[in-house]
Amino acid sequence: MDKMSSDETPGFSLIEKILAYAAISIIAIAVVTYLVTLIVGLADGRYLLANGLWPLVAAIGFYGLPIGFLLLFVLLIISFTRRARAARRAGRK
Repeated sequence: MDKMSSDETPGFSLIEKILAYAAISIIAIAVVTYLVTLIVGLADGRYLLANGLWPLVAAIGFYGLPIGFLLLFVLLIISFTRRARAARRAGRK
């Protein structure tokens, strides 16, 4: 039953966990919708994709990947700043 000492860095924060899960979820959904759009476009023709909910599905695939990668980039920046602060605090002691 080891307790964390003050020298050890803390675990991931709640915002980092939320960003990680959101980014992975958005990227996975975007890839799935992209593949579904591709399969439907190849199977039934592109005219089917112009009607109903298919433009929304295509938009999720189109905008989801950039949003997911932006979230990953924000997560990377937050992680680097957290580690830099921890290293500075460790250097002062």
